[in-house]
Amino acid sequence: MKYLALLRGINVGGNNIIKMINLKKAFDDLGFASVQTYIQSGNVIFTSENADSRMLTEKIESQLTKTFNYNSKIILIDQIQLQQIADESPNGFGVDPVNYKYDFVFVREPLTAADVFKQIKVRDGVDSAHCGSLALYFTRLTALSSRSYLTKLISLPVYKELSIRNYNTTNKLVDLMNKA
Repeated sequence: MKYLALLRGINVGGNNIIKMINLKKAFDDLGFASVQTYIQSGNVIFTSENADSRMLTEKIESQLTKTFNYNSKIILIDQIQLQQIADESPNGFGVDPVNYKYDFVFVREPLTAADVFKQIKVRDGVDSAHCGSLALYFTRLTALSSRSYLTKLISLPVYKELSIRNYNTTNKLVDLMNKA
């Protein structure tokens, strides 16, 4: 099975700095195949014969915590789930990158997108949110992005169970998984 591990809280604001070559090695050392990283924000694509995502998540988090000395949390998504997340994007999502910013909000199990969506507020005329079955979709007017409520999400306790990737990164990850 092909998987995508989204690491939380690395290489942000000078904290938990992990070089991608070292991250790749950590996944190689866990016995995963076809390991590749994408950009510095902690995106790791790999294959595993193990289909138990909960067990894989625990194994990866434990290894990353030991190897890099930080409290690792990941969101693990298989190839089918990632494609579903991309396919469920709301109409018009990503079509006007000059005027809008688009973000995918990935949710760490056992939370669901619906659980998190209940806690999301949007500011009329600035941002909008849509709930999919596996992720949230957030759109912000670029000119008013400093007034967006997406920044308030960061202050909520649930934020520790989320990982945000922009439209371009997410679609590149879909492409990489489909080619890998």
